[in-house]
Amino acid sequence: MSEAMPGFTPPTSRVRLSFIGVMEEFRAEGRGAATDDTMLGREIREFGLDWQDPERFEAYAAHLRAQAREDAPRRPGYVPSTTLWWVDGEEYLGRLAIRHRLTPRLTDLGGHIGYDVKPSARRLGHATAMLAAALPVARSLGIDPALVTCDESNTGSRRVIEGNGGVLEDKRGSELRFWVPTGQAPSGQAPSGQAPSRQARTG
Repeated sequence: MSEAMPGFTPPTSRVRLSFIGVMEEFRAEGRGAATDDTMLGREIREFGLDWQDPERFEAYAAHLRAQAREDAPRRPGYVPSTTLWWVDGEEYLGRLAIRHRLTPRLTDLGGHIGYDVKPSARRLGHATAMLAAALPVARSLGIDPALVTCDESNTGSRRVIEGNGGVLEDKRGSELRFWVPTGQAPSGQAPSGQAPSRQARTG
């Protein structure tokens, strides 16, 4: 790693080689299988072959950047989303997506913010730092608080969410649903009396 701290960048070809290596790590975990209905799983199936070619990779990165626009073409039921990559120099460490609004499905599963960290870079604080850095971005999009979900069995992800001020609302199926304030608040605490905004609850 470089001496500089990791940070967010829009999807870029600059980290293509590192990105490809990380996707192989995810594949080794079983990500991208037909039963993997996560954002990452779908992208591995749909774009995996494109990543080997530099021009097609740039088209993929441009596609992700464009999804932040309201008028960008997207699948029915999908909403505008801002994708940010967590990088250290030319090393790709993870991704985070901020969905600009909720659908009924995202209200139950997925929420406003989803993220993935490179398997070999987990438990180093990256997920906590990524979510913390994303909250002001979410606020600039009019999201406050943000809905963030995780599987009940994922204690690491739960710690990340709670460490960023997430307050548990309920469990739907195996999914825990937290509301995370996007304004400034002490770590691990939500503003007193905080309740989900009208915008956060509509799809």
